[in-house]
Amino acid sequence: MKPYLFHPEADEEYVQAVQYYADIALELGWRFHDEMDRLIQEACADPKRFWKFSPPARRRLSGDFPYAIVFVEKPEHLWIVAVMHVKRRPGYWRGRLA
Repeated sequence: MKPYLFHPEADEEYVQAVQYYADIALELGWRFHDEMDRLIQEACADPKRFWKFSPPARRRLSGDFPYAIVFVEKPEHLWIVAVMHVKRRPGYWRGRLA
């Protein structure tokens, strides 16, 4: 399994989303955190399994929340470029690939 690194803006998105759900209900914040962790672990275990929707980026959708992780497979790690809400600003993260 590959290690992973967050783009600084993706890390901020992750923290903000956890906080948003935790503000609704603490348990919901934990559920969101656990779901994102599961998506990341699955992507690290088998990155090529997930759809390449904006090459070279791949996406892993959540089944429980309207979120996805967007990542790029590097030789030594997975680079998570976005923790994105799937119904807001499509493609906003593409500038992070440079």
